[in-house]
Amino acid sequence: MTSYCIAYLWDGSPVPKEDQVTIELVSQDNGDLLCSIHAPFYNDPAPKKPAGSMWELWNHEVVECFFVGKNGHYLEAEFGPHGHYLILKLDAPRSIIQRELSVRYQATIEKDYWTGTVTIPSHYLPDSIERFNLFSIHGTGSQRSYQCYSALPGEKPDFHQPHRFPSYP
Repeated sequence: MTSYCIAYLWDGSPVPKEDQVTIELVSQDNGDLLCSIHAPFYNDPAPKKPAGSMWELWNHEVVECFFVGKNGHYLEAEFGPHGHYLILKLDAPRSIIQRELSVRYQATIEKDYWTGTVTIPSHYLPDSIERFNLFSIHGTGSQRSYQCYSALPGEKPDFHQPHRFPSYP
């Protein structure tokens, strides 16, 4: 098991300890990836759809995991506190080749924190993962906050810079 902390804003500024997100990644013997999330709960407006796969989840309170393969293809996996998720396969930045893939995802809200657990099947993951990054988004309007494990350059938040992600362990 390897634990990672989303402790920075998208531009590299540190976030307070109480706003940090912890993600644990565990590779299974069959190649699947177990992902456990522990995040502050901001009580942003919940999606108006039932829990499950949901397009445009990134517009809500969400934690995102990106995994990039040797060939540049990547998986974007998003998870929210109310049981919603979105799994996308991309072959280049913002070039979706498969969307709204299905997983078994469970989320629980407990006071000011939420936890989520998902097993990402090995056949969803890109071949030979080389890079990854983790993100958290919350807040509304001008109070929207974009946090990351590894900061990315630019004048505004842009998570689709897989060539700039750190190496995968």
